[in-house]
Amino acid sequence: MRGILNGVDYAKWDPATDGNLAAHYTPADLAGKQECRADLLHAFGFEKIADTTPVIGIVSRFATQKGFDFVEQIAGKLSDRDIALVVLGTGEPHYEKFFRDWAFWHKANVAVQIRYDDTLAHKIEAGADIFLMPSRYEPCGLNQIYSLKYGTVPVVRATGGLDDTIEEWNPATGTGTGFKFYGTNPEDLLAAIDRALAVFPNKPAWQQLMRNGMAQDYGWEQPAREYAAVYEEVARRRA
Repeated sequence: MRGILNGVDYAKWDPATDGNLAAHYTPADLAGKQECRADLLHAFGFEKIADTTPVIGIVSRFATQKGFDFVEQIAGKLSDRDIALVVLGTGEPHYEKFFRDWAFWHKANVAVQIRYDDTLAHKIEAGADIFLMPSRYEPCGLNQIYSLKYGTVPVVRATGGLDDTIEEWNPATGTGTGFKFYGTNPEDLLAAIDRALAVFPNKPAWQQLMRNGMAQDYGWEQPAREYAAVYEEVARRRA
């Protein structure tokens, strides 16, 4: 058995060139991300979200496999935090209803759009500060990789490709690209989110975390080499 991570198309997913965004930005000049954030909040109908309030984004198929049972169990506590949550996706009727109800009862800081919208997905990747991906299992995953490129800090469950691609932030060394939780306790997910929320007000540390993620390279070049190596090994074994 061989595990090969997905590659992503950086011609399509790059905040320096993405035509879906309100502004472009790079690791050297992050100013455009604030414009993208304002554009995202407008798209979800938010008008009074302070700059100090982190925006958490979700783009997903709504399913238990994606860990939304964990989210459901901490929803009340999470929406009591100083956050704005934007959610895009479709899926199992139970979770569509959960997200609709959550947004209905917490209009001040939770907004949901139950649909597929590729342009809005790009806007969430660029405009959110944190991307939530608590999957129960994930062979690789793409959205956490997009998030890295867009300087949107991932909070993930340490499983499969999520564990492979996200390194826990270490404030002592300034290394790491996101926040992870292990196991199946919803409170551990909330603790990982809280660790991200605790770093967010420290702008130098947060920008270092953003730039660490933006420096990662998950393009197709390395996966292609790994595929070629597998094919070559098969050919040798056949010979």
